[in-house]
Amino acid sequence: MTGRLIMVSNRIPTEAEPSGGLVVALHDCLTANGGIWIGSSGDAKANPKDGLYQIASGAYDRYAFDLSEAEFHNYYLGYANSVLWPLFHRRADLMDVQPGYAEGYLEVNLRLAKMLAEFLRPEDVLWIHDYHFLPLAKCLRELGVENRIGFFLHIPFPVASDVPALPEADDFTGWIASYDVFGLQTQADVKRCAILFEQRFGVPLGSDGMIAVQGRRFMPLACPIGIDATGFRAAAEASEAGARISMAPDQKLVLGVDRLDYSKGLVQRFEGFGTYVQDRREVDPKATLLQIAPPSRENVEAYQDMREALDLTAGSINGEYGEIDWTPIRYIRRQVPRDDLAGLYRRAAVSLVTPLADGMNLVAKEFVAAQDPEDPGVLILSHFAGAAEQMGEALIVNPYDAREMAQALLRALTMPLDERKARHAKLWENVRTEDIVWWTDRFLASLMSEGMAKVA
Repeated sequence: MTGRLIMVSNRIPTEAEPSGGLVVALHDCLTANGGIWIGSSGDAKANPKDGLYQIASGAYDRYAFDLSEAEFHNYYLGYANSVLWPLFHRRADLMDVQPGYAEGYLEVNLRLAKMLAEFLRPEDVLWIHDYHFLPLAKCLRELGVENRIGFFLHIPFPVASDVPALPEADDFTGWIASYDVFGLQTQADVKRCAILFEQRFGVPLGSDGMIAVQGRRFMPLACPIGIDATGFRAAAEASEAGARISMAPDQKLVLGVDRLDYSKGLVQRFEGFGTYVQDRREVDPKATLLQIAPPSRENVEAYQDMREALDLTAGSINGEYGEIDWTPIRYIRRQVPRDDLAGLYRRAAVSLVTPLADGMNLVAKEFVAAQDPEDPGVLILSHFAGAAEQMGEALIVNPYDAREMAQALLRALTMPLDERKARHAKLWENVRTEDIVWWTDRFLASLMSEGMAKVA
């Protein structure tokens, strides 16, 4: 690559050591490769600055742009998180389509495209991230930008039958086709993307993995994101957070780590754990579920409803089954430092990763990396997490079935050491080899391939 690698995402970290799955992954990628990261400066600004401005330098440079209050409301809270997010997570029933949302979303993308067009050099390579910027390549192409442009979708791709619920459904495929590589987390997502284009245009996925449509060829690429596996293992080994948990010797720790989001299946997880507690015999392990769920998008009504349901479910289970020296569910609704999380993962006997829909879910990979290979914990993983394609040695469950989750918990909490070690060894091999460097190299190699040229 002779030009600069320029990444664009909605969120850009201002701290030296970022936290959060997507942000950490991009930080690790740019630290290894160098380049430029561009993203919004955060919440709405009463007096937003014009254009891009630099906020940090080092292994890579960071540039930000401001959002006005109207842009934040319509582009971010509105179209991105009240329309696209539920659509992509199989919850079209929660879409909140309002006047001004789509216009605000497109205006932000066009404004950013104009800033990028002035900033780009001919040999630069653009890597756009996530659903906030789906139209960005199309906006850039219309401005005459011919650079290689890749996109990576960190959330699931929607099913074709749901796409017509999007008022901009006719534009949606054009947004996708304007990229050279459209990165997706799983093979299942690639199939969903291919089905959409075949149904709409009658064009199948080619034997070369490309789709030729609307005067372009693009590649829907399965490229499951990884983590800095060895680095996270070292952090877990060094962390003392696990030792700070006060539990009786006969109790085992079950850990959940998620953003407070309806796609994560937290209410269903609490119900599954409650079923285990309800059915537990005297000889079965006494377990405590520690759920860490920092809030997100609290201004969106669907999140407020979900938070209330989660509070009620946790309170009901604790009230029914709690004892003087045992609280079945411990619930932390705030951010926990990443190094502390690493230590909690290592202490946990079981991790419950049970989303109802998830692009990948890096918590599953972090849990595996954090384990002591001589006495590893057990991963319980939802069918609907993208990670399930790679992590078949986990206990795979249906998160809608409380009884099945309770049975998986009993199996995990009583699993013999030899079986735990064998399952963990295979999981660790995948997490270690298909790490953040593998992900970056795979995507960029595809993006820079000569096969990405436009066709008439």
